[in-house]
Amino acid sequence: MVRAVVVALIFVCGYLVFEFGRIRAGYDSVEAGNIRQAYEDHITQLDNNIVDLKQEVALLETNREVDRESYKEVEAGLAALEVKIQEQRDAIAFYRGIVSPSDGNSGLRVQDLKLTRGKAEREFNVRLVLVQAMKHDRKVSGDVKLSVVGDQNGVETTYVLADLIPDEVDKAWAYSFRYFQDFDRQLVLPDGFTPERITVEVRSRTRSISSIEETFAWATSQG
Repeated sequence: MVRAVVVALIFVCGYLVFEFGRIRAGYDSVEAGNIRQAYEDHITQLDNNIVDLKQEVALLETNREVDRESYKEVEAGLAALEVKIQEQRDAIAFYRGIVSPSDGNSGLRVQDLKLTRGKAEREFNVRLVLVQAMKHDRKVSGDVKLSVVGDQNGVETTYVLADLIPDEVDKAWAYSFRYFQDFDRQLVLPDGFTPERITVEVRSRTRSISSIEETFAWATSQG
């Protein structure tokens, strides 16, 4: 009996110390629970929206068969609905990546990396979205290191971020967030350089949260 009481006391004390540490670090379990529930409610709402949009698609498909004269109008409506459905699906994938990713792994991850062409010939825009999956009991902070590998006059060459932005632009790329954070950076590639892949290293300064590094093929998209 005495041993059981001692073990129970040790467990209770350990838990209280753990909670005290989280409070000192600024963690609010009620706030975190509310935000997580808000994400899950939003996912449910988006799922319901997709069902409604699919019903509208089915109705328009029926109308198209019934009324051939309004064919073009129906086709335009179908295309718009398909775009809305894809937007809803993308939003669901984004929030699920934060709340409950498919692989079940927690921690830092690159949720999205998109490359688009800029106004000038050698100019490109980089949109990077970082998330902290599943566990949100503390903020994660650190910095991002980016490099582009490609062909420079027949030789494989690597350029880091500092090589690809103007001198007057801040070379530092810091981040600090609990759930997600997105960035937009502009790159200018050197003449004669053909990019092939881009590497993103997300370095964590937060204890117990590991840094990550991912490499993507260089591929531009529209807008």
